[in-house]
Amino acid sequence: MADVAKLAGVSAQTVSRVSNGFPGVVESTRDHVLAAMKELGYRPNSAARALKRGEFRTLGVIMFNLSTTGNMRTLEAVAVSAAHEGYATTLLPVTVPTQDGVRGAFTRLGELAVDGIVIVMEVHLLDSATVSLPPHAQVVVVDSNAGDRYCVVDTDQAGGARAAVQHLLGLGHETVWHLAGPEESFAAERRVDSWRAVLGEAGRPVPPLLRGDWSAESGYRAGLRIAADPSCTAVFVANDQMVLGLLRALRERGRDVPGDISVVGFDDIPDAASFVPPLTTVHQDFGEVGRRCVDSVLRQIRNNEPERGTTLVPTRLIVRQSTAPPPARS
Repeated sequence: MADVAKLAGVSAQTVSRVSNGFPGVVESTRDHVLAAMKELGYRPNSAARALKRGEFRTLGVIMFNLSTTGNMRTLEAVAVSAAHEGYATTLLPVTVPTQDGVRGAFTRLGELAVDGIVIVMEVHLLDSATVSLPPHAQVVVVDSNAGDRYCVVDTDQAGGARAAVQHLLGLGHETVWHLAGPEESFAAERRVDSWRAVLGEAGRPVPPLLRGDWSAESGYRAGLRIAADPSCTAVFVANDQMVLGLLRALRERGRDVPGDISVVGFDDIPDAASFVPPLTTVHQDFGEVGRRCVDSVLRQIRNNEPERGTTLVPTRLIVRQSTAPPPARS
């Protein structure tokens, strides 16, 4: 650093401010310092800086499922928000969601030196008495019901499902079928509960629940069953990916959307408006989820104190051409 300062004709403090990206350095001075760094091959020692400051400027992310659109968009949002705050992101996938898996993930992240951790939980794990996170860890959990013990950030799954079902009932459909996600998913559970509650409040019959695994293939299998039942005129699908398969099945069986069956999805993936027909779906603000996760974990780091409670990010229904009033009875 002293060599860089001498070559650039500035103080070592100025070199430090430039290397750490601090504002307030005159642009011409910054250019001289960067040129001197390049000429001398100087690279700041991040390990030494971390030891000196007592922070690593890195957030760890533990994730149990990398295959779903929602999880990947959440990961992207967390990484972008962390980068905006000057933090790097280290991802640690956990293939088996168990206590040992969580414990091992925390141990490895500790070895990798992170300041805080975001866990995209999705599955039922923290509600088990045998499963707990390390004490004093600065943690935010996405998609969990453990707000009494940890800081939880989640999309308003129940509110989004309610809007979807009410939209279909408001179009005049007698009832709404539901293709749910896997049983172990918190998001799927909340959407199922809300679907049942809305139908119950409206005094409508509750059709048999269909299950998928978030994939288009599982949507196709469920779609074949739905297509074979002429009583079904509306279906709420727990994610847009399963809608893809369902639409294929309905088309193969000659059922028109929305002429015969109205379809609502959940997620509002970037391609939803390009479905045939363009998909009515519940929009999740993954960017806001990521921002709130990062804000919360950084607040815990600064205050050196864990937080508890659940923050829900609102959803909104995006109405396109896949929904319409039910066909007239002959």
